[in-house]
Amino acid sequence: MYFSKKQQEVDEVIIEDTPVYACTSEECNGWMRTQFISDDSACPLCGSDMQEEVRQLPKIT
Repeated sequence: MYFSKKQQEVDEVIIEDTPVYACTSEECNGWMRTQFISDDSACPLCGSDMQEEVRQLPKIT
């Protein structure tokens, strides 16, 4: 059976508390999920230090 894009069921987005590393620089808005961070603890955008925090983000499956 064929369904147009408008008729397809949309998956529900699940929001969860997610640990991230955020840039400490006031001028930079960089952050990344802890599961994707490398061994280097510097911000990939500006080179400043990063600190751990928790944000509510969509769950990655």
